[in-house]
Amino acid sequence: MTSEGRVIRPPIEDVESGKVFKPSKAFRNKYWFTGIFAAISIWLVLAGLLLGIGWLVFVVFGVGGGIVGYAGWESMFWGVVNYWYWILTAIWLIPAVIATPIYINAIDYSVIAKSGQTMPEIYVKKGIINITRKHVPFRTITNISSRAGPFDRLFGIGSVEIETAGQSGSTSVGPEEKLEGIVFYEELRDFILRELRRFKDPYVTGTEVVLPEDDTVIRVGGSIEDEILSVLNEIRDLLRERR
Repeated sequence: MTSEGRVIRPPIEDVESGKVFKPSKAFRNKYWFTGIFAAISIWLVLAGLLLGIGWLVFVVFGVGGGIVGYAGWESMFWGVVNYWYWILTAIWLIPAVIATPIYINAIDYSVIAKSGQTMPEIYVKKGIINITRKHVPFRTITNISSRAGPFDRLFGIGSVEIETAGQSGSTSVGPEEKLEGIVFYEELRDFILRELRRFKDPYVTGTEVVLPEDDTVIRVGGSIEDEILSVLNEIRDLLRERR
């Protein structure tokens, strides 16, 4: 199946048929990689800082026995720091690795109803303990964009960000909602845009004013109020002719 010259990969067909979909397993792998990468990066910075200071003190400035004093300081001080760093890191890293797939598996996205009729909203469910179910009506959506950071591109995923009209008057930073960890995120963005264009006429934002094209007053009786309305209509028609 193609759209505008681009191949639409599964499960975009499931989305179009109205099924609830979830983030890719690559989203879980990205979280795992990010956590391990952060732990190793902090360790490298800490090692470079402490070992560099020790080298300056013992070797460059010759304090405490030179290279021999530096070797002794490294084996004692850095060994203790290194041990406790990985103990403390394991305290947060191991629970994060265990909780990540549970959290991601609890995420649900939906754009179309199971009947195949387009819903006037985007549905997002997130959370393990505190479960949040958010419905973003199409009529409030002002912008749809896709985003893929360096780690996202590494794992072949991205996100679709949704901005709404009410968001502009709030103090919140960032999009109203995000559909994260999607392999087919660009196709999903294009699909939502097509559905928004389809429902552009029936739905308007709260800032839009809809003016009727025909504002003729209909007479329903023969009372004096009807006569007054008739005169007003005639005056209005004369003003229009002069314009």
